[in-house]
Amino acid sequence: MKKIRTTLITLFLILAFSSSVFANGLSLNSVGVRALGMGGAFIGVANDGSAIYWNPAGLTNVESSIMVYFTGITPMATYKNDMNPNNVIDASANSKIYTAPGLFVNYKMDKWAFGLGVYVPAGLGVDWNPEDLFGAGVAGKELMSQIGVISISPSVAYQITEKFSAGVAFNIYYGMFDMKQPAANQLGAFQFSETSSGMGFGVTIGLKYDFSEKFSAGVSFRTSVKVAMDGDATNTMFPKLPNNPPTMMPGPETSSFSRDVTWPMWIGGGIAYKPSDRLTLALDAQYSQWSTLDKLVAEYDDPYWKAVMEGGGDNEFELEWKDAVQIRVGGEYMVSKAVAVRLGYYYDPAPAPDETLNILFPSSTNNVITGGFGYYGSRFSVEAGLEYLFGAERDIPFDPANPDKYDMPGKHQMDVFAFGINLGWKF
Repeated sequence: MKKIRTTLITLFLILAFSSSVFANGLSLNSVGVRALGMGGAFIGVANDGSAIYWNPAGLTNVESSIMVYFTGITPMATYKNDMNPNNVIDASANSKIYTAPGLFVNYKMDKWAFGLGVYVPAGLGVDWNPEDLFGAGVAGKELMSQIGVISISPSVAYQITEKFSAGVAFNIYYGMFDMKQPAANQLGAFQFSETSSGMGFGVTIGLKYDFSEKFSAGVSFRTSVKVAMDGDATNTMFPKLPNNPPTMMPGPETSSFSRDVTWPMWIGGGIAYKPSDRLTLALDAQYSQWSTLDKLVAEYDDPYWKAVMEGGGDNEFELEWKDAVQIRVGGEYMVSKAVAVRLGYYYDPAPAPDETLNILFPSSTNNVITGGFGYYGSRFSVEAGLEYLFGAERDIPFDPANPDKYDMPGKHQMDVFAFGINLGWKF
């Protein structure tokens, strides 16, 4: 239980500001409905307002416009553990839709282009019935986590030559994180919870080169971001502990805390090819340097919490993550001048090792299928996209020789369904 709690507190925060629906865990692929339908293979395409996110250099090829979109995300997670025949667990997460809206405005002026994006680059929630995992003793308590991140990104791009453009987006992030974890012992059932928020600043730099009307390539680089998170943690057990050492003495229910988190660097490259006027094919490779993450440390303000949590090492977590590369392919076919259809696929390897996996941070290797369509009038446009992540089951073993080696032995599996709708206006 201790490891589950610590993992949640840290891992959800790490992924909050990464940039790649649910790439490597929590970051959204659905930033822009056109990109969603093409499997996120959009760095070499970057031909609408969402270029602010994918490759800001692409803004030089986008007409002045406004985009407003909405994405709904539904994770479907299960956890099974039959290692103890007297305590078989077969749990399914409660079905919920988590929303991720966005707005992109861009203005083209000769060789210059300016833009502003307000969007959600990361968001996820998982909500379980704790009785399914821990029994009736935790009835009435909650087992959940939810994260939301808002990015405000003013951007500028310049067409250096007829074929070559460069752009930069200045990313201002605001993240919010809520988590609740139950526990029970001889004193009764208790609730641990944490709420925190923080801000961070980073930069996205993009380059795009149009070799011809049929072929283009792009590269996009997003800096790592250091964010100072602050919030309050609550443990309803602390005030109820008996005052009889060597049993732990009672203490305050709540403490404020802080945690510095550095999010990893991300870089991607992509090409786009038009074998005909109607068909566009795209291929991307996107790399996240997760291995730079090491130990994350929470510092509690209250002396009691500092002694109990920090003294026992409960304020630290070793991530042990691995770098990950996503391969994405996508296509768009213009059925007519006004109607487009899209398909996409990407492979999404899980960066989290078996040792740190748990039910409140579902991390799986995904094979992802996407699709979408668009309708374009002289000024108005409507786009829609769908995505389904087929998550591979992860069977985490139990090591009797080292029972603390794995956070949560058992079979973990999660699929994700996402949909998006976009309205656009050219001016």
